[in-house]
Amino acid sequence: MVLNMQFIEALKLKSKLLFLFISITVGLVTIAIMGTSYINALKKNIDALYFGSLVPVTELNTIMQTYNNTLSDTLYKASRGEMSMEESLENLQRGLTIVKKNWKSYTTHYKTEEEMQYIDYADLEIEATNNYFQKIILAIEEGKNLKQLSIHTLENKVANIKGVIEKLINYEVQSAKYERKRFLNTYDTMLAQIGTILLLVILGVLAILLYVFRSIQRDHSKLEQTTKKLKIANKKLENVSYTDTLTNLHNRRYFNLMYDRELKRAKRNKTYITFMMLDIDFFKQYNDTYGHLEGDAALKKVAKVLKKRLKRPSDYIFRLGGEEFGVLLSETDETNSARLAREICDTVRSEKIAHKNSS
Repeated sequence: MVLNMQFIEALKLKSKLLFLFISITVGLVTIAIMGTSYINALKKNIDALYFGSLVPVTELNTIMQTYNNTLSDTLYKASRGEMSMEESLENLQRGLTIVKKNWKSYTTHYKTEEEMQYIDYADLEIEATNNYFQKIILAIEEGKNLKQLSIHTLENKVANIKGVIEKLINYEVQSAKYERKRFLNTYDTMLAQIGTILLLVILGVLAILLYVFRSIQRDHSKLEQTTKKLKIANKKLENVSYTDTLTNLHNRRYFNLMYDRELKRAKRNKTYITFMMLDIDFFKQYNDTYGHLEGDAALKKVAKVLKKRLKRPSDYIFRLGGEEFGVLLSETDETNSARLAREICDTVRSEKIAHKNSS
């Protein structure tokens, strides 16, 4: 029962260790997956940020569309008398305000030295174009008629500023593509490095956990083996403590234990119990005559006879001390007990152990 309980406890310990090992493994894999997800999210955010660099393109498109649509269309319609002077004035002022606002916003973004050189040139062109429209606004305010407006000059001004702005737009688009490509290369390299590091860390931790798990398992196995050996040793010690070393019969200590137990059981079950006290006569003379070695041999022969005649599991034989032996029989009545006693004596006589000094 004790061994079964210990085996169950051992299984529980191994199950707990296995559960710990699996839990840590799952945790590390989860961390790796989460880390990869966060990196991908970071990539998307940064990618969106680089696409955000196309904001300047939006501003430049707004400027170009304002020149093409709001300002140019207003002057076309005004020159043909399709729009009143008041409405034309309002549209021109609003268009110039939009151009100035978006150009100011565009120039506040980070620019390289190469960009600044072209932006300075574009700034002059925009200012010249704005001045052109500003003069028309003044003419309208002075009440002049726009039917005499040179459409050819208007188209040249708009075409020129459109070309300037389109170059800026192309540059911004190419720059955004280049920066994004450079970032993606950096991202791929970083992701590979982080993935390699995470993989090495996970493998390292798993290797350590596996080593610890096996070490604990080995130690537990050794402990089990040691416990078994200790139990066997304790059993042997217990047997030794209850066994007579010369005859291998039970000793006086074991007799004291069994006598009390068997007597109580006989009373409880209301059965027979027999105790025989056997003594070898004139044994001191035998030792004096033949020596103690022969005396020990004689004791062994008597013990052998007792073992031969009393074979039931409920028959207990003891060496009580010196040449004294004891026999404890359960469930044996007087008649059978007396018969067994006579048979024991007859068998000892049949051994013909010589004792020349015995009377």
